[in-house]
Amino acid sequence: MKFLVAVDGSEASEEALAVATTVAEAMDASITVVHAVSPSVYDEGGGEPLSSAEAGRRLIVESIEAAERRGSDVVEDAVSLAADRGHDINSELLYGPPVSTIADFAEADGFDAIFVGHRGMSRRAEQLLGSVAKGLVERTSVPVTVVR
Repeated sequence: MKFLVAVDGSEASEEALAVATTVAEAMDASITVVHAVSPSVYDEGGGEPLSSAEAGRRLIVESIEAAERRGSDVVEDAVSLAADRGHDINSELLYGPPVSTIADFAEADGFDAIFVGHRGMSRRAEQLLGSVAKGLVERTSVPVTVVR
């Protein structure tokens, strides 16, 4: 069996990796951790709502290089966590929007299950930002285990 674990450096993704390693041990499965490199947008302004006139002054888009470095660090941390649990795992950096990129990779490479953490954002934050876990459940035919 082949398990895919989507990681983003959050505590929830570390929990997803922990669950995946436990299940993989019982089922003699391999694990691949992935992180989707997708530059983030940061609001460098105050607490007031963002107007379109202010967008150019307040929004900063992360460079692809910075996003790639951040993603490499996340993947390396996950590999180390798995090693601490006695597992040798594979890793991949993917490029693109997390939901579609991870779902397409899982299906194309024949993974048997996806493990993903869910941060438990507020309903409003989830509506604005979306949820990778929710998106994966809705998009892929590969079984998804959501760990919170």
